[in-house]
Amino acid sequence: MSGAGEIVNVGREQVHLVESGPADGPPLLLSSGLGGAWFDWTPSVALLRDGYRVTAFDRPGLGLSPAAAAPPSLRRDTGLLAALAERAGRPVVVLAHSMAAFPAEALARLRPELVGGVVLVDPSYERNPRVVVRLARVLTPLATATGAVLGATRLARIAGPFGRRTVLKRTSRRDEAVPDAVVRSVYGRGTVIGTVIAEELAYREMAADLARLRKRRPFPPVPLAVVTALGDVRGPERRREWAEGHARLARMSPHGRRIELPDALHMVPLDRPDVVADAVAGLDHAEERA
Repeated sequence: MSGAGEIVNVGREQVHLVESGPADGPPLLLSSGLGGAWFDWTPSVALLRDGYRVTAFDRPGLGLSPAAAAPPSLRRDTGLLAALAERAGRPVVVLAHSMAAFPAEALARLRPELVGGVVLVDPSYERNPRVVVRLARVLTPLATATGAVLGATRLARIAGPFGRRTVLKRTSRRDEAVPDAVVRSVYGRGTVIGTVIAEELAYREMAADLARLRKRRPFPPVPLAVVTALGDVRGPERRREWAEGHARLARMSPHGRRIELPDALHMVPLDRPDVVADAVAGLDHAEERA
């Protein structure tokens, strides 16, 4: 899973993806959280690839994907998922971590024929997102320029890996699943730093766009699992809010269920691959349980 994979054209964008497992296996499509890379899923893929055709990809500008042609948005990222699902040739099970849950849910609502099931892994959830002024598209060029400057001055080689380590210390209990050289080759890129900033800028707008979509398009009756990690959620009130938000997501489908991990941290794909694999396996029996 630490291999280089390939670059594929997805509409106006190019994305890096890594595929493993039998070519005729049921297809899984894996999408990382904000600023993540394909190797965030490495331990989970190790448990899934014997029985599934697993595709982990990097959004434009992240991982080893080339710089984006368009800024992050719910429309763009949902379109990427749709194109990759169509590439699989049959309905896919989408596994989405954190912020990637926004376009995963949007795909199910907009293109239900492409989705055989959904696993949301400690997904981002905003109950009442509102955006008064949309600045993401305007400020994304500045984020891109910041990344370019850091890359040109080689500061990215220091700042990027340092930022990754800092985040991982708060969200994971294990080391990286790939060699340090692979991590440096990704997070030492100025393009990646600029894209992480751009995704931060787009977060609230994507949440608001998804909230509007929920009013227009129903979630299909597909198997759905929502994994909730509470180990790094501070305070009983915030823990209760996070769990309740995820319960609402699970109720989107009559075949939905929630899996609560009281002590797990946010990087579930890295720390608890067993839970991810069990969630996927459980989708096969979701309709029977409902």
